[in-house]
Amino acid sequence: MQTIVITNTRIFDSVRGVIAQENTIVVEGGRIVDVCAEPVTIPGAKMIDAGGRVAIPGLIDCHVHVTAIDHDIFRLGFSPPSYITAHSRHILEGMLMRGFTTVRDAAGADFGLRDAVEQGLLRGPRLFISGYPLSQTGGLGDPRRPGQQELICTCAGLGLVGAIADGDAQVRKAVREQLRNGANQIKVMAGGGIASPADPIDGTQYSMAELTAIVEEVDAANTYAMAHAYSPRAITRAVQAGIRTIEHGNLIDEPSAKAMRQAGAYLVPTLATYFSFLQDEGGKHLPESMRQKLGAVADKGVAAIAIAHAEGVPIAIGSDLLGKYHHLQSEEFRLRAEAMRPVEILQSATSIGAKVLRQEGVLGVIAPGAIADILLVDGDPLTDINVLASPESSMKLIMKAGEIMKDTR
Repeated sequence: MQTIVITNTRIFDSVRGVIAQENTIVVEGGRIVDVCAEPVTIPGAKMIDAGGRVAIPGLIDCHVHVTAIDHDIFRLGFSPPSYITAHSRHILEGMLMRGFTTVRDAAGADFGLRDAVEQGLLRGPRLFISGYPLSQTGGLGDPRRPGQQELICTCAGLGLVGAIADGDAQVRKAVREQLRNGANQIKVMAGGGIASPADPIDGTQYSMAELTAIVEEVDAANTYAMAHAYSPRAITRAVQAGIRTIEHGNLIDEPSAKAMRQAGAYLVPTLATYFSFLQDEGGKHLPESMRQKLGAVADKGVAAIAIAHAEGVPIAIGSDLLGKYHHLQSEEFRLRAEAMRPVEILQSATSIGAKVLRQEGVLGVIAPGAIADILLVDGDPLTDINVLASPESSMKLIMKAGEIMKDTR
């Protein structure tokens, strides 16, 4: 792979949240090997003049569903994997062209998609997959309607239907099955959801014993668990059991935020998904049960971020978009602006996201030894959130692992 030297740039230090003094980046073999202020001349290297633009690390979205080609996620269980994969190709490429070079799939993608991206068969961000989400009977991942006994699914790993497991032995086996099939982390449905038919959105799911068993299994495999949870009770129980990241968290309050901080847990809000649901006539296309649940959480997201932020809980970026709404991914930046400063939002999408993935120093930073995921942007993303929210116009260069994916300088 050719050596690349990027000059005349202003480099964002995502750990400190400042523009660094250095203005030159040297990339070799897909990695950053030097960041310096002195001019660099390397025979045969490709020279890129950034024109004074800000260089930021490739963005990290910690909650996506790259196989969610329809907003009716349970209907996906009846779609053949080949059909889902064909549509996922466009979703993956769209994310990459918005500057997201890494995403954590929160259920649906399998190791085949991850490997296809890694091998260059599909163009998209690198994937950290969860496999099937763990759900108790009647929980968020259980799509069966009242009276339906059997779960019929043709998805073969590419749908978002849960792995239904109850009790110590079943949940341990379910975790081990996901890990056996290549999961990077485990997703647990620890509270009610919007799309599920049988559970209250402010309820809790899984006993403390079951949650603890799940955490014991992920600890044994040197990974971690992420939990879908909205209510203070669900959040508190999850982090007390050892769950590492809370997804959504719209109904968080000060005591549950304090419990998160004390446990060292991360919050991954997903404001864009509620924004998307309300685009079409305020969500009138949704079933009545979904509209009622959506109404209970949709307008609480910004306040939840403010509460968690004030308590010192580290906050990552998530979007959680489905179906035709994946193009709204970058709206997540704009939606958070009421609760966080632009530089803090940018850190959420870079260095904090890397911590969630346990990839500190490897992803989310422009520093020697890191993977060369680099974006060159017009404007100042540290003060103007629209730079991040308008990637089509602001992102002039997108590099993933040293390979240039877009260059419109």
